[in-house]
Amino acid sequence: MCGIVGYVGTNHCAQLLLSGLRRLEYRGYDSAGIAIADEEGEVRVCRAEGKLQQLEQAYREDPFDGTIGLGHTRWATHGRPSELNAHPHRAGRVIVAHNGIIENYLELKKELTARGCKFSSETDTEVVAHLIDEMWSDSDQSLHDATRLALDKIEGSYALAVISTENPDELVVARYASPMVVAHGDNCAYAASDVPAVLDHTRKFVFLHDGDTAVLSQEGIAVYGDDGQPVEREVKRIHWDPVSAEKQGYKHFMLKEIHEQPARITDTLRGRVSVDRGEVNLAELNLDADKVADLDKIVFLACGTSYFAAQIAKYMIEEVARISVETDLASEFRYRNPLVSDRTLAIAISQSGETADTLAAIREAGELGATTLSIVNVIESTIARETDGVLYTHAGPEIGVASTKAFTTQLAAVGMLAIKLGRLNGTLDVEAARELISALRQVPAELETMLQDTSQYEEIARQYSRANSFLYLGRGNQYPIAMEGALKLKEISYIHAEGYAAGEMKHGPIALIDRNLPVVVLSPQNSVYEKTASNLEEVKARGGRIIAIGTEGDDRLDAFSDVVISLPEVPEFVQPLVSVLAVQLLAYHIADFKGTDVDQPRNLAKSVTVE
Repeated sequence: MCGIVGYVGTNHCAQLLLSGLRRLEYRGYDSAGIAIADEEGEVRVCRAEGKLQQLEQAYREDPFDGTIGLGHTRWATHGRPSELNAHPHRAGRVIVAHNGIIENYLELKKELTARGCKFSSETDTEVVAHLIDEMWSDSDQSLHDATRLALDKIEGSYALAVISTENPDELVVARYASPMVVAHGDNCAYAASDVPAVLDHTRKFVFLHDGDTAVLSQEGIAVYGDDGQPVEREVKRIHWDPVSAEKQGYKHFMLKEIHEQPARITDTLRGRVSVDRGEVNLAELNLDADKVADLDKIVFLACGTSYFAAQIAKYMIEEVARISVETDLASEFRYRNPLVSDRTLAIAISQSGETADTLAAIREAGELGATTLSIVNVIESTIARETDGVLYTHAGPEIGVASTKAFTTQLAAVGMLAIKLGRLNGTLDVEAARELISALRQVPAELETMLQDTSQYEEIARQYSRANSFLYLGRGNQYPIAMEGALKLKEISYIHAEGYAAGEMKHGPIALIDRNLPVVVLSPQNSVYEKTASNLEEVKARGGRIIAIGTEGDDRLDAFSDVVISLPEVPEFVQPLVSVLAVQLLAYHIADFKGTDVDQPRNLAKSVTVE
């Protein structure tokens, strides 16, 4: 997602800002810009749509420099990708770069416009610049004072970097629910949304807390807590090389991406759901009640992990919206003369938006008359461009080949889609919608708790990594998670694994069960809990080694299992978003214990762009 880099010091900083943005390219973006103030306070801004080479070309055609500046890479949330919507944004004396979402920006924009402010972009960020400039009315105030006053009016998340024409030797930053670090240099200071941006220049970093603000100057860094009072934050010396820095100290990209899931799910939900109204805003899909009422079915088209997201979508949508849902492997859909009409809604799911089989399948569905939508992570990817509507996930770049955060953000997206369809179809009242939206919004906090201590998974890896095969069992919406868990283990550890519907175990796989076969049973307390528990007992009776994944406090699992992994208690609707974390960590630690190439498993590619 978006990236920020800032500098204040004694050296010219244009090339530092551009190289810092280059270091943040892995986060994903669709436009970029820099703003630099000279010693007289004159600020110049250069921005461009597209990749950094477009910004660098624009800068070369009209270069400028100075000793304080901001750089930004933007992934569009409010307003299409364009030069006008690119950051940094300026209002009067104030220039701002921002990551995050200002949730009440429309209300604030209306108030500011009524007071005479003129807006030049479609973004929520420009509101922040106008607010700070407006608050800076007293000559005794500082830029920091004005920024804090403006933040009191803002609802949402932000990592902010602010400079001004009034005081061209100070850089102010702020953080809430979006990462921001500051760093000490020799007669200078740096700010960035991530360590790699400035790691070539300093190793002394301060990781700001939510609610912190900071003032950076040649003399150093002053940090203030959420009450506005000075605070001391630990200076951490970073020893990572640049590649390790991009991993933020995690051993593998996959592990980093597993830990990013709470934030990325939050990003995917942000600005789209309202608990108070019991509504989901997916205007980009162009669906209305008449269109939904005319549907005879929904067909999901996907491959690999995305296909398991589609299967969970089936459970969600049929339960909540009462619309018939089919799921198709995209590679099979193309070759079976499918029954599709103008009353079909075809939805492609793809992380990259370039998956060849999925692209061909959604094209065919469109040619057969279906309305086509897509759920993708990469903005302006081919599938996104070729469908009638697109719902972007906000997983950010996923480097590890085995999908983790892309999958969970897909689940968050289909959860929102199910609620939206239920409201449009009249099968979901406001109160029920509020409960489901609340459940979705609670998931990141539950995942954060689960990620605080993962030592249990390391111990399981030591015990079970020598197994030649695993069996994963699940019922209901846990059945796709069983298949996803088996796929993850196969992909990165090279151990054979099979995911099965627990009720089908007695129709064949039960013959495999003995003391040498670990069986992972997904058994959270839900509507099919008793049925799954009986399958667990069948495995135990035949000597199987059971790794049970169930709801915290379920003593029944202890009696029949060799190992129990506890999940927080959440509504059944969102249980897959919680239980999948357990199977991801299980696969990761077994693969890591075995010493396989976790991030780049043999024979696999991140984006499958061929049949």
